[in-house]
Amino acid sequence: MALARVVSFEGVTDERLQEIGRQLESGELPEGLPTKDVTVLHDPEGQQAVVILIFETEADYERGDEILRAMPAGETPGRRTSVAKYQVAARTTL
Repeated sequence: MALARVVSFEGVTDERLQEIGRQLESGELPEGLPTKDVTVLHDPEGQQAVVILIFETEADYERGDEILRAMPAGETPGRRTSVAKYQVAARTTL
């Protein structure tokens, strides 16, 4: 079963989210990150964001978690407030 890493951030500006959007659209992910499935949600008024990454295996999740925890704060959307791990019970693209 796939696993999701769900991370919440605060202090996320429109400008920072636009920059991250450009990076994602060009395929720019941290080196070695074992996923291509990234969703970013943004509340511009509250300057909050949620980033959801889907990993196909536990090993991929663990490797991705290691890479993402090691990221310098300046490379994240804002101040990380929480990190949670979920099983992906269902997903689809219509």
